[in-house]
Amino acid sequence: MSDSSLRLVWVYPDLLSTYGDRGNALVVERRARQRGLNVQRIDVRSDQPIPTSGDIYLIGGGEDRPQRLAAERLRADAGLPRAVDNGAIVFSVCAGYQILGHEFINDLGEREPGLGLLDVWSTRGEGARSVGDVLAEPDSRLGLPTLTGFENHQGVTHLGQGVAPLAQVTVGGGNGDGNGTEGAWRDTVFGTYLHGPVMARNPAVADLLIKLALDVNALPPADTTWYDALRAERISAAQGA
Repeated sequence: MSDSSLRLVWVYPDLLSTYGDRGNALVVERRARQRGLNVQRIDVRSDQPIPTSGDIYLIGGGEDRPQRLAAERLRADAGLPRAVDNGAIVFSVCAGYQILGHEFINDLGEREPGLGLLDVWSTRGEGARSVGDVLAEPDSRLGLPTLTGFENHQGVTHLGQGVAPLAQVTVGGGNGDGNGTEGAWRDTVFGTYLHGPVMARNPAVADLLIKLALDVNALPPADTTWYDALRAERISAAQGA
């Protein structure tokens, strides 16, 4: 696969990169290079335009005010929706996940418009924050193993008819919608509350994004020794919680 190349865009690392979510970009980049792919990684700060010719776009989590600022700038820029129209893959985490929906509650306690790339909307939960390890069984159509991650959020995300749950939680809060769902996805756009970073805990997710970007059904094998050890440790810890 050495003739193939991949453009990886990390969106707003200056605003949306809590709990090590930058690690998702590092893992996707490494997993691609392990397969002999040429990778061009582009870190786009919030004062820069979003390129529309990327293959994979990654968005991390953030605190309430940076989330509002990121949403405002992404709406004004409009590059990310155009990239999706071009067939790009988008994977978002926590605050980034909420931004991809129709609306969320911002740091001022007001409804903040999102990008509408996922048919979800987020409110603020009345109870305790969802904090701790999560285990979830992914949608079988994605061909992924059990997902493991860490959540820390007050949001409740409701799913509309235009999306499917990314997974069903067996441990943890997930979307907090009362249906046991975690995350959402539609075509090439994905959202989740899982940190960890989620790609380090679940390298198969990174591989899925690469396969979608290349439009292939399989990738050459790559070493997963380190990832397997981390997954086993975190799954065991979550099951014992």
